[in-house]
Amino acid sequence: MLSHASKRGIKSISTPRPNRYNRGQGLPILNSSVEAALERKAYTTPLRTGALGTKKGMMAMYDTETGRRFPCTVVQMDRVQVVSHKTRKLNGYFAVQVGSGWKHPSNVTRPLLGHYANNQVSPKRHLVEFKVRDETGLLGIGQTISPSWFQEGQFVDARANCRGMGFAGGMKKWGFKGQGRSHGVSKTHRSMGSAGQSQGGGSRVLPGKKMAGRMGGQQVTTQNVKVMKVDDEKGIVVLNGCIAGPDGCLVKLSDAIKKPWPNVPLHPSIASATIEPLGIAA
Repeated sequence: MLSHASKRGIKSISTPRPNRYNRGQGLPILNSSVEAALERKAYTTPLRTGALGTKKGMMAMYDTETGRRFPCTVVQMDRVQVVSHKTRKLNGYFAVQVGSGWKHPSNVTRPLLGHYANNQVSPKRHLVEFKVRDETGLLGIGQTISPSWFQEGQFVDARANCRGMGFAGGMKKWGFKGQGRSHGVSKTHRSMGSAGQSQGGGSRVLPGKKMAGRMGGQQVTTQNVKVMKVDDEKGIVVLNGCIAGPDGCLVKLSDAIKKPWPNVPLHPSIASATIEPLGIAA
């Protein structure tokens, strides 16, 4: 019989040895921490914010020297402003919240109206976040981003939702061959056919199976698109080639991550202060 004073439990046979590592200041950052994740992503995180635009259509530009024809996409920027900031101290990362267009206050929810009122910005049609590497990429709230934010000749990444096709079959969505066209197939020429095994494969459809379903409508990123022309007066940015999405869709433009970062100031106010002395000296 055990006495009432004794306690049942599991005792360790070997006492833990003191560890002379992982003590004191200056410890390395754990690989599973949030700081380590942000540090790993710092190399591919843009130095400055992106901008929003509306795809207006396509046109052509010609090289006057060679006569070569370039198909181009016209993107119009409409009242693009900085609405808010995200900081690492409050949100865990640095980002710039950018809005474009205009929306009637009666069509905006009250929490969002309060968000615009606190930042003294008019209600926007579109609201998007752009991550930046550190606090130097945070623009002032209410600052306008014009097409000259991008330089002619630089490369950008264009993101837009591609055109939705609706519910599509296996032949249209995945390029399936289909069934035979001769005798022996009854009204299932475009049918997908078998979708899984029987008893040997678990009598189930494996995850990720290519089947009929909704096609299109997802975000598509077109990388390394060259900026052919910018026009602040008309508010347009002309891009080389085509980008995803129909005319009138929202386009998110940011500096290309697979090209060298453009050698431009992070703030437009710094740009004007840098250009003015050059003009006076000339």
